[in-house]
Formats: sequence, C-alpha cells, structure tokens
Amino acid sequence: MKTIKHTLFFGCILLLSACGRGDGDYDASGVFETTEVIVSAEANGKIMQLNLEEGQLLDAGKEVGYIDTVQLYLKKMQLMANMKSVRTRYTDVPRQIAATKQQISTQKNELTRFENLVKSNAANQKQVDDINAQILVLERQLAAQTETLENNNRGVSEESSGLDVQVAQLNDQLQKSIITSPIKGTVLSKYAEQGELASQGRALFKIADMDNMFLRAYITSSQLTELKIGQQVKVFADFGEKDMKDYSGTVTWISDKSEFTPKTIQTRDERANLVYAVKIAVKNDGYLKKGMYGELKLN
Repeated sequence: MKTIKHTLFFGCILLLSACGRGDGDYDASGVFETTEVIVSAEANGKIMQLNLEEGQLLDAGKEVGYIDTVQLYLKKMQLMANMKSVRTRYTDVPRQIAATKQQISTQKNELTRFENLVKSNAANQKQVDDINAQILVLERQLAAQTETLENNNRGVSEESSGLDVQVAQLNDQLQKSIITSPIKGTVLSKYAEQGELASQGRALFKIADMDNMFLRAYITSSQLTELKIGQQVKVFADFGEKDMKDYSGTVTWISDKSEFTPKTIQTRDERANLVYAVKIAVKNDGYLKKGMYGELKLN
C-alpha cells in the first residue's frame, strides 16, 4: 500500500514538473522572430569607412561609416561662393532714395514760402505752379526709382533662395552619405566592405532588434475567439534538452485571413487544415534566439 502511495506521489510531482516545463501542455507553437532591417546605401561612391562586424550591438542613430563626399563638398563650396556674389547685388532701398526724398522735402518748403509771398503780393502764382510741377516730377521719379530697386532686390532674393535650395539638397546628400543604424539592435549580416563601390539601394548590412522579439504562432479557428489584441499570454521557449523557460507575452497582431498549417508548426488540433497566424511580443532576457521554437499557452 505504501508503495502505491509513493508511486502516485512521485507521479503527480513529475506531471506538475512537465506542465511547468510546458511539455505537451500548450495551445499553439511557433518560431521566435525579430524585427529585421536591411540598411542600404543612399548615395553613390566609394565606401571610405564601414566600422561594424556581425554580432556587434549598435545603438539607434549610431554612425558606422560614410561614402566618399569630396565631390558633393566641392559643389557645395561653389554654391556658397555664388551665394555671396549674388547677395552683394542687394540694394539698400532707403539709402538709395534718400537724396530724392530730400529734394522733395526742400521743394515743399519752398512751396510753402512762395505761397506766403503770393498772399503778400511779393511773388506771382507762376512761381508757385512751377514748384508744384517740380515736386510732381520728383515724386514720380521717386516712385519709379523705388519700384526699380525693389524689383532688383526681389530678383536677388529669388536667385538667393534658389541657391539656398540647392545647398539644402547637397546637405541632404551629404547627410545620406553617412551610414547609420536606424534601430538599436545586433548586426546579423554584413554585405559590403570598406573600399568597395556603393550605389543607391545596395544592401550594406542587416540589423535586428534582439531586445524585443515576438513569437509567430498559429491557432485554429476555435481558438481564435479566445484571443484579442493586448491580451497577456504565457510563452515557453524550447531550449532543447534543458527545461523550457516561460516568458510573459502580449498579443500584438492577429491575422484576419486563414492559411494552411505550415509543415513545421503543430497546433492543438493537428487535423485542422486552416489556421490563423498571431504575433506575441516578448521581452528578451538575452537567452532567446532568432529561429528558436516556442510554445503558446493561453491564460
């Protein structure tokens, strides 16, 4: 009798241990994946520097190299010199028309003086009319001079603005000649080396976010009603002969279309032909690897 009790006791312990490891007690299985980015060249030229190696961890925005920028820099210097030359043609309108405005002011003072003389019969009306005519001529000259100078300045401003745009384009091309990492992650593959020629669109390296991984699993239509976006689930990572390690996961995506069960994936109901893909986000503690098998347990 004691032997039977001991056998049942140890059997329960083994069963609970197996459940803790996730052995056979899962709702779906899949493979751990990462967000991968293939970084391509955005400029043409010789790769002057590319300091990275496969397996290296890079921060987002980290500069790892650059493509030859000599010709772009020389073209920018030429445009900057042209801008200085254009801006020297800019006219100070108030300063240029100051003399004409002073003449008008003097004539208006003379007009006031002669109008007073006419009232006292010390001057005739013709002198007043001549001054009025002269003031009118000077005012028209001032208007024409002002319009000419302002038109000249507008032309200079538009020409300068066009050069500013060209300089901005060159600055953008210079910036794109610098090779940076778009995300924080680990370099998976390196496709180019220093000294090689790069062209726009050529792949330089591949980087993946290994901190935030996700399990792509497949569930049956009957399980579909048990999942929703944002739901917390249990994920078990398969470490081979070692015990399976559990992680907390969050459902981030559920496919709205069914597909045939992938050959490498097993579901709870193996007779099901059509399944739905789901993604479960998992925070990597450093042990999860891309391509590792995992299991899903619905809470």
